[in-house]
Amino acid sequence: MRVIVIGAGVAGSAAALALRHIGAEVTVYEAYADPAGDVGSFISLAANGLRGLEALGCLPRVQRLGVALPRQRMWSASGRLLGDVPRGRRGDDPLHSVTLMRGALVEALRAAAAEAGAEIVTGERLTGVTEAPGAVTAGFLDGRRDSADLLVAADGIWSLVRGVLDPAAPRPRYAGLYCVSGVSADARGLGVEPGVFNMTFARNGAFIHLAAGDGTVWWSAQIADPRQPRLDDAAGAGWLRETAALYRREPVPSAVLAAAVGTHPTVLMHALGPVPTWHGGRSVLIGDAAHPVGAGQGASMAVEDALVLAAALRGRAPSDVPGALARYDAARRPRVTRLLGAAKDNREAKKAGPVARRAQAAAMRLFLPLFYDRSTAWLHGHDPAAVVVG
Repeated sequence: MRVIVIGAGVAGSAAALALRHIGAEVTVYEAYADPAGDVGSFISLAANGLRGLEALGCLPRVQRLGVALPRQRMWSASGRLLGDVPRGRRGDDPLHSVTLMRGALVEALRAAAAEAGAEIVTGERLTGVTEAPGAVTAGFLDGRRDSADLLVAADGIWSLVRGVLDPAAPRPRYAGLYCVSGVSADARGLGVEPGVFNMTFARNGAFIHLAAGDGTVWWSAQIADPRQPRLDDAAGAGWLRETAALYRREPVPSAVLAAAVGTHPTVLMHALGPVPTWHGGRSVLIGDAAHPVGAGQGASMAVEDALVLAAALRGRAPSDVPGALARYDAARRPRVTRLLGAAKDNREAKKAGPVARRAQAAAMRLFLPLFYDRSTAWLHGHDPAAVVVG
């Protein structure tokens, strides 16, 4: 079976690797010259995503690039501890959540896919997809065309293929949050404990910080603002000054920001309504193209997608691709739908006003110690490699 993958980010690279494991001939087309490099901020992989990486054979490589974070502590704006819970895992799970730079994860997955025999072509921007009986054809900006038995669209939240499959598909919308992130010096001097993912439910959104392996602090301010800001100077010092001003009355975020030594490009956070059509006869959406979830699960869900898609295609003849895609959809959609609901609640919690924030803090102090581990076991305890498809 010959497969075209559009996009060499997390989802595309994981899919290429998973499909090579079942013997497919895979060519990956990526619009950018370097889809890894210094792109974006840090991202996390929970235990379910790490099990997926283990099945793909690249878990140790990814663990070496990141920071293991067994615990998550949640704080009020005033610095009061609201809860201390396992991070991205069941309480007894030996796999600890790993946080690393997005570019490092992409580079590791892409290298593993190439080592497994996938061909990766960069600098090729997709312009169209057409399906015909027995084949699907991708067209690119420079006039190149390529045909295969299957096209896997891992082309992100602004997916072109999503609109081809369903012209009425929802389009991304600004979610009322934007993200300013960066690096601060001297984790030890700031009192940031290693191995802990800290989230402050601040007056202006959520502030995340953690101790990185090199003694610095990685931080991310997810700022609530119903007005969509302009990003003319996305990486400028002005964003740091503005963020520091927003958190000036909150002890921990203000101290971390005061020690900042660099920022990443500011990004707008977008949401996407439920996507009714995930596949055609020979094209399928995965990752953010189908379901941008956020909530610390974007990378893990992309890895899960890759493994379940490969399982649906394993041992199938090219003529059975349409049936395999239907089975993939049926296997993945219930879990993704449940997570999308949780992700929406997560976004709304970050946008709560002062009164709602106080009520939220009181509820969290009661809920987290008693119910957090049990309520998230369905998510973190999942093993994507054990999913039976069809």
